[in-house]
Amino acid sequence: MKISGAKIVVETLIEQGCDTIFGYPGGQVIDLFDELYSAESRIKHIIAVHEQGAAHAADGYARSTGKVGVVIATSGPGATNLATGIATAYLDSVPMVAITGNVACNLIGRDSFQEVDIVGITMPITKHNFIVKDIKELADTLRTAFKIAKSGRQGPVLVDIPQDVQQALCEYESNAQPVIPYPLTFASDDKLQKAVALINSCDKPYIYFGGGVISGKASQQITALAEKIDAPLGCSLMGLSAVPYDHPRFLGMQGMHGHFASTVAQNEADLVIALGVRFSNRAAGDDSRYPKHTSIIHIDIDGAELHKNVPADVAIKGDLHDSLERLIAMAEEKNHSQWWERIRQLQTEEKTHTESALTAAKKKNGGQKLSPYEIIDTISSYAGEDTVIITDVGQHQMWVAQRYPLKKPRTFLSSGGLGTMGFGLGAAIGAACATGKRCILFTGDGSFGMDLCELATAVSQKLPITVVIMNNGVLGMVRQIQTLFYDKRYSNTTLNRRTDFAKLAEAFGANGGHATSVAELEKLAAEALSCNTPFVINCAVDSDELVLPMLPNGGRIDDIITEIK
Repeated sequence: MKISGAKIVVETLIEQGCDTIFGYPGGQVIDLFDELYSAESRIKHIIAVHEQGAAHAADGYARSTGKVGVVIATSGPGATNLATGIATAYLDSVPMVAITGNVACNLIGRDSFQEVDIVGITMPITKHNFIVKDIKELADTLRTAFKIAKSGRQGPVLVDIPQDVQQALCEYESNAQPVIPYPLTFASDDKLQKAVALINSCDKPYIYFGGGVISGKASQQITALAEKIDAPLGCSLMGLSAVPYDHPRFLGMQGMHGHFASTVAQNEADLVIALGVRFSNRAAGDDSRYPKHTSIIHIDIDGAELHKNVPADVAIKGDLHDSLERLIAMAEEKNHSQWWERIRQLQTEEKTHTESALTAAKKKNGGQKLSPYEIIDTISSYAGEDTVIITDVGQHQMWVAQRYPLKKPRTFLSSGGLGTMGFGLGAAIGAACATGKRCILFTGDGSFGMDLCELATAVSQKLPITVVIMNNGVLGMVRQIQTLFYDKRYSNTTLNRRTDFAKLAEAFGANGGHATSVAELEKLAAEALSCNTPFVINCAVDSDELVLPMLPNGGRIDDIITEIK
């Protein structure tokens, strides 16, 4: 039986296990949306306020579940509005399929209304992309898109479909099962033997892991390896939630705004075992120091990451789960008591820094504003360990990364590689739709201003999303850099906005309130986290609060800033 290209798209999405799509209709996807109307009992479409919000929602859907997120937009501005969301997913290795409409094939290249070369635009920010000009190739192209998105180092794939291809008719035969990823790459025995030799001979091992551990389902393996070789664990921003925050070996996030003990321990280690992590500039700082006194084992599913930022003594391309299982079996059981004595010293020093900062914040605020840690501690005390925590980008992101007691994988969603302000509310919508769980978005007044329109989506979908705004009236992260390195020349980082976020929430149909003290915040948190509808809590934070520690961009460990006197 022949069916239209638009129906082929919908049937193939359902065949691939897709139950929810995010997007926005338009002229070149009318046929596709008409077929979605007919299939609404089998696949749900959630309309966002803006295509970028839809892309972030598909991203949040994927991060919170491990499934492929799907977003649809029309040609021209609809397609280009997806670009930031696609790039966000690309930099953080999130599986996504973006479907765009385009003008009819005979109109391509003629500057037709709302025509744009979205394939050319997104080529640097996708794993692969396609334009389908032959309806006979449509179903298999979509299947290939899902296969690529889920395989190896995961990421976004774009499929551009001209309108005449959506309208054409073709025979369609459904696959019995969703496509499976391409075969995994497994580490060679020779490389693993070399890694084990370094592990068995070191005195100060440090396991450094990233988001690849979560996508590679290797959380249990990294803790098992740490136990056997008596090593501490530290992570990048993307690795948070892979290991429970209170695991005795976990030192927390390291890097530019990481935990003091974790960052210094990595610097002093004689062996760094890097697992599913990129050694990005924010995490690694001055990476020239590594080869001088530290051996490095780097294991990643993506061979392009090996030696890219930091040269490794042993570089292994392979699946993390399999590689770690084999390393655990091969490695000798170790005891590094002297190394742990040093780590305990660092943790004590870190605790002193934290307590000093909290005391200073309370004294400075005089009870009229909240410290970031007070906000996080209060909110977390009302939330369960299954709650999905989302952040936007800025100071609040780093405070949450440092402080929130994450317990389970896929409960922390944040834009790491691209650092996208405006990521949070869309991602929270996607996560809430995907999991049915309560979601808490920590954001700043600057970031929230970029995506607050999506409150309309959250309200229309009746989603249990609590938005916690750390409102300091400034673009905090940029202002912090101006404070420390630009002689307090605050160029365009003081917002001077008079937006009443509680009233704004009410205008959208949500609930809201303001908190300037812990008592007020506790009352609002209890109310917000007991209802199943969107709730906005606006928290007053001092504009001079800093995220510390801070390792200056490109700085060495000796440059780390732990307090401002």
